[in-house]
Amino acid sequence: MEIRDCPAPDPNPRKPALAMPEGACDTHFHVFEGARFPYQATRGYTPPDSPIGTALRLHDTLGLSRGVVIQASVHGTDNRAVLDAAAAHPDRLRAVVAVSEGVTEAEIAAMHAKGARAIRVNLVDRGGMPFRSLDALAEVASVLRPFGWHVELLVHVEEMPGELRRLAEAMRLPVSVGHIGYTKVAKGGLDHPGYREFLAMLRDGLLWVKLTGLSRISTEDRFPYSDTHAMARAVIEAAPGRILWGSDWPHVAHFTGVMPNDGDVLGLLASWAPEEALRRKILVENPARLYGFGAAQ
Repeated sequence: MEIRDCPAPDPNPRKPALAMPEGACDTHFHVFEGARFPYQATRGYTPPDSPIGTALRLHDTLGLSRGVVIQASVHGTDNRAVLDAAAAHPDRLRAVVAVSEGVTEAEIAAMHAKGARAIRVNLVDRGGMPFRSLDALAEVASVLRPFGWHVELLVHVEEMPGELRRLAEAMRLPVSVGHIGYTKVAKGGLDHPGYREFLAMLRDGLLWVKLTGLSRISTEDRFPYSDTHAMARAVIEAAPGRILWGSDWPHVAHFTGVMPNDGDVLGLLASWAPEEALRRKILVENPARLYGFGAAQ
């Protein structure tokens, strides 16, 4: 299968049309430096060079003082890129890593010391699922639990609602999902029965969810991706204390449509969460609790 080169993100981010509270966090961005941290041959795309310095300048422009750098599938379980970034900025960044089912407590402890706070399991892209099964993933929870870590899933929630509920209950630690559940509007979006079960899981306290990746689920080819807004509002209503915001910068695999401007996308929170206290919960309080910002290293 062809490995396509990804276009670069918008180099001129605008300031969002709302004020950012102190401690606001981007809970989902990636870093890529191919010369320092090579990509695996089984990847699904080749990302644009996107070093941590560029990401932090983006955050400064947007008014964000914290961030969570997420392991991308192109790196497999080689976590050097995200750990290097987080360890260099311990007061500002946390990391989410990828591991195999044989990971040990000593390995988790070493990554924890460098700022990691969760593992990511990518059920969508090539190279992202180094487990035999979801049952094998559940067994890793016992290694993560002593460190207060959680599991982040990239999954189309509508495809496996029953399995997702069983997994979340079996893990006995927080489980988050990206891209508002990653159910595409073209597949039914908010009206899909599997997505309705996902909302029920949110109401039952089983999951966290990230407001990320609008372009990935919309039928529209450019901002404001208006057909996704009802989904964003629905998850906020279902679980306001477990909602996170993330930029998804540098928007890898954005092969069609117009590249979004990160400031414009962040500005959508003004309509999704019009109350200042709710925005503070999403941008500051929820990520501080899940990723341990302000807590001891």
